[in-house]
Amino acid sequence: MDKKKKIYKVIYIILITLIIVSIIYIVYLIMLKKEAKEESELLNTIEVEKENETLIGISNNTEINIKENKEEKTERMLQVQKLKEENSDIVGWLEIEGTSINYPVLQGTDNEFYMTHNYKKEKSKNGSIFLNKDYDWNIESNNLLIYGHNINNGTMFQELLKYENESFYKEHPKIRFTTENEDSIYDIISAFKSKVYYKSEKNVFRYYYFINPKSEEEYMEYIEKAKKASLYNIEETATYGDRLITLSTCSYYTQDGRFAVVARKEK
Repeated sequence: MDKKKKIYKVIYIILITLIIVSIIYIVYLIMLKKEAKEESELLNTIEVEKENETLIGISNNTEINIKENKEEKTERMLQVQKLKEENSDIVGWLEIEGTSINYPVLQGTDNEFYMTHNYKKEKSKNGSIFLNKDYDWNIESNNLLIYGHNINNGTMFQELLKYENESFYKEHPKIRFTTENEDSIYDIISAFKSKVYYKSEKNVFRYYYFINPKSEEEYMEYIEKAKKASLYNIEETATYGDRLITLSTCSYYTQDGRFAVVARKEK
């Protein structure tokens, strides 16, 4: 009888422990999602005054409307400009319409800080969406290499993995990236799985090294490899002179796996 009591007691303790761990995990996921939601809605909270008019923040469903006059700032460009007053590391705003990817983009002096800090420079497990530290804004035909965590609650770059399916690409073929100087649309040209390769591995596509191309040959080699690696055929492509954007996140299909989407700026 005593033996049975001991077994019941152990089972009871295990069940209570599992319940407590589950509650803690659920609370953790809720907090992560709340933080990511606040960050994604940041742009909508900013009001900018221009010519005695108050410009209200853009909602996720706002129709993309890029002004032909490049000297005239769009509403979103003004909002990014306002955000930079809070943190000068904010270099732009990234959005894929119809998804949860709708965040400020940071650029630090290294590629570590914003992996663990939000746009307010506060410690955060979500980190931030951030641009590679080496990106040179003065080089033409360059590549905006942007990173984000794959958070399993659907925030940050988790939805990027949906581009594994061609149907998702067809529903979301464009990326919007806005800085204080331009409000641009990028057409996706490739979506592929990859990984971080060992130095000893030869003839592999290390897309994560391509940022500021030194020549047309280097640029076109990247385009060729990105198109070849794509999980499905995409008619859109890029030619030397087009600015690129590459979104990168972790993918757990293999050790050190990665998933990337490449797009080129509309002319």
